Amino acid sequence: MKYIKKVLGGDLRQYTMVLALALLIIIFNVISGGRMLTSSNFQNLLSGNAYVLVLALGMLMVIVIGQIDLSVGSVAGFAGMVMAIVARDFNLPWWAAVLVALAIGLLAGAWHGFFLSKLGIPGFITTLGGMMIFRGGVIWISQSISVAVPSELKWFGAGYLPDLGRSFTGLNNSTLLLGIVGFITFTVIQLRKYIHSSDTVEGKDPIWAVTVRIILVGALIGYFTWLFGSGREGTSFPVPGLILLILVIIYYIITERTKFGRHVYAVGGNKSAAALSGVNVKRTYFLTMVNMSLLAAVAGILFVGRSTAAGPADGTSWEMDAIASVFIGGAAVSGGVGTIFATMIGGMVMAVLNNGLMLMGVGADRTQVIKGFVLLAAVAFDVYNKSKGRSSITGRLFGEKQTASKGVESASNEQ
Repeated sequence: MKYIKKVLGGDLRQYTMVLALALLIIIFNVISGGRMLTSSNFQNLLSGNAYVLVLALGMLMVIVIGQIDLSVGSVAGFAGMVMAIVARDFNLPWWAAVLVALAIGLLAGAWHGFFLSKLGIPGFITTLGGMMIFRGGVIWISQSISVAVPSELKWFGAGYLPDLGRSFTGLNNSTLLLGIVGFITFTVIQLRKYIHSSDTVEGKDPIWAVTVRIILVGALIGYFTWLFGSGREGTSFPVPGLILLILVIIYYIITERTKFGRHVYAVGGNKSAAALSGVNVKRTYFLTMVNMSLLAAVAGILFVGRSTAAGPADGTSWEMDAIASVFIGGAAVSGGVGTIFATMIGGMVMAVLNNGLMLMGVGADRTQVIKGFVLLAAVAFDVYNKSKGRSSITGRLFGEKQTASKGVESASNEQ
């Protein structure tokens, strides 16, 4: 057991949600007769849920600062509808329509941020009003009719990496290249971490453990490279998945490596202490809400691109899936705790649940019931562990104690 801990880099309990996700995939694959782990299904699963995972990235930061955003689905639907209408009525090129949608997201976020940061109205109330305004706005400007979007936008929501042919392995070369880049990047990160880590017994993993870890993760990357790259001709890794991957990397850097990210955790952990240490709480609130609505616009663009038209019902209840993804990933209801990767695991749990239940022929009504119970179970487990003085799901997955406290400490050190 101690050798396994060395390979995984710590307490085995930290991989609870990862193992749960893997088990869920295996169970659905067996029940569905092998239809879960197929190229076409995973391509559809990723491209069909990318917009929710994008929303979850922004929702994590909102929840970390101790707020909630109920408007994200409505903002996404409104931005997508405006994009479609301006492209149709003003004959704008697709890229200009996309910029208009992103501008709508920025303005909506500034609206919410103003009421939260300047007037002190709680995010729940502010965004509840925003949800009503933008939901009504979608129906109003569309006159309850779907609007087609330029065909170029389909690439954002349902496109694939360029088909560069098939190598002797039979895989799409662009997907194969992406897998190779991913493996090299992970290997470099692990070796740099090994080289620069402390030489103490506790601070430095043995080289054999690092090697085994690289091999295991490499095998996992290799499997998913094969899974996405071995589909029918013309398919490869989905473009929405690539956009999501880029955003995950960007927001990991923002939350873990930037001053603004440290301030977000500081405000969520203890607003008063953060203010005393020099953190501009109002600015942090404002920028977090702007960021959330900007990502909502991105989600709307991805969804409209996939469906090739903007509809009056787009965005309905999207905020529920985004919020559920964050809490299943272990974020604390009171704020200050949560990580990007754990949120993505939570989002994938929701996506696999949706996909697996659909493969089993379970209706949308029962799917919602099951997802509700999963959310309650995850949060109850989180609360129970905290009441016993144990790590939450996030803590077990990516080190909650460090995450919760690093913001205030770093903010103090910056002054």
